[in-house]
Amino acid sequence: MIIMKKDATAEEIKNVVAEIKKHGLRADVSRGEFRTVIGLVGDESKISFAHLAVLPGVKEARTVEIPYKLISREYSELFDGKDESRIVQIGDVRIGGEKPVFVAGPCAVESKQQLFRIAEEVKAAGADILRGGIFKPRSSVHSFQGLGSLGNEEAREALGWLREAGRKFGMPVMTEVRGEMQADLIAEYVDILQIGARNMYDQDLLGRVAKLGKPVLFKRHFGAGIEEFLSFSEYIVAEGNKDVILCERGILPVGKGKGYTRYTLDLAAVPVIQKESYLPVVVDPSHAAGRRDLIFNMSCAAIAAGASGLAIEVHYNPAEAKVDAQQMITPDELKEIIDTCKKISNTVKTHRKKVKI
Repeated sequence: MIIMKKDATAEEIKNVVAEIKKHGLRADVSRGEFRTVIGLVGDESKISFAHLAVLPGVKEARTVEIPYKLISREYSELFDGKDESRIVQIGDVRIGGEKPVFVAGPCAVESKQQLFRIAEEVKAAGADILRGGIFKPRSSVHSFQGLGSLGNEEAREALGWLREAGRKFGMPVMTEVRGEMQADLIAEYVDILQIGARNMYDQDLLGRVAKLGKPVLFKRHFGAGIEEFLSFSEYIVAEGNKDVILCERGILPVGKGKGYTRYTLDLAAVPVIQKESYLPVVVDPSHAAGRRDLIFNMSCAAIAAGASGLAIEVHYNPAEAKVDAQQMITPDELKEIIDTCKKISNTVKTHRKKVKI
């Protein structure tokens, strides 16, 4: 990364960026209150750091060893001079702020009536953002793949319901982008683009979604280590989109653990990632636990661990759901979780102010 002097001119910054591009690399320019920092994106062996260090306006050319430098706290603190997380603002909702944010809705949108009823009830329970799957990635080709799999017309209609429900009940909306072919269509209708766990490694999809100018909720693959997770989120940020929300949703269980929970919720990942990166971290207890009787406990634990929010699957009658019925909770259960988690969040924040975590 290139750290510019405090009094560096716009022309000097422009010249450094031009020099970086001349060597086949891209430049990520971050302007903070105290200084401007330019991150190099690409093969750094193509350019001499000694040469960059002596360009007019440059204070220092520094090598960052970690592979996720653009989302690292070190990078952020150099230009911001603050130890804070990024706030992802969607309308009136602030993800990464003082209050936890709650994303709720059905795993799959099955009908307009189903979606609107759930939307109304999760809003009443205290949810901030409405989620609903239109294109569903499934392990079996014989399972319900979501209304989006029925054709472009059906997908557009279902996305229209999602947008309409969000507007009616005053919530931003989110759905998963399963592939590059759907990205542009989905971006027309939703406020947040979700990258599911199975697509964490899809570099082309990450680049495509990043360029659509919408916040991205990025889920950790169930077999990915923390460094891998952060490194692949860098593909989104490297395209100029820093409105990324990281989501912990469980990793593969050890031994016979699969018989008890769907995945193992790695709650230690939350504070670890917060120390490594300035991006907000939310937790999906539904996919991690895979059991509705565990969602309350895992939700409370996630907020206690410092998560900026929760993404929970909700249905007014979980037994009727075509997808993941066993892990969906009712709106009444969601309200209990939200009310309790808000209290936990206040307690944790009070403690953090007294003790440096």
